[in-house]
Amino acid sequence: MTVRHRSRVARDPSQPNLRQVHLIHAELHDALGLQGLAVSPGDMGENITTRGLDLLALPTGARLRLGASAVVEITGLRNPCSQLDAFRPGLMQATLERGSDDGLIRKAGVMGVVLVDGLVRSGDIIVVDLPEEPHRRLDPV
Repeated sequence: MTVRHRSRVARDPSQPNLRQVHLIHAELHDALGLQGLAVSPGDMGENITTRGLDLLALPTGARLRLGASAVVEITGLRNPCSQLDAFRPGLMQATLERGSDDGLIRKAGVMGVVLVDGLVRSGDIIVVDLPEEPHRRLDPV
């Protein structure tokens, strides 16, 4: 399957679609709420909201087993865009941060591809299968 996101289609419509599923950690919603930016699950376009799982620390290729049969492979970080500001002014900037090395830290969740489909319900356990080492850090996709 090839890319579907408008900006990526404009650049190269033949590239693979690495952005089939968007996952966000509920802890981000909590932090945004403390900043006065009320955001609920699904508001930022995420398909799955997790809690207690450090999505941003997962390596590229980590596989998440969701529910009884679904498997999603993590492909990279979501690169927040100005569409977030159309929903809540200031939201895009609130999902970005500067690290100690002045590098940009993207906090708007991760993207993945579906390897095995299946029914996923609220409250389902998520099991993480890590790829073989060396692990590669997540880059924006």
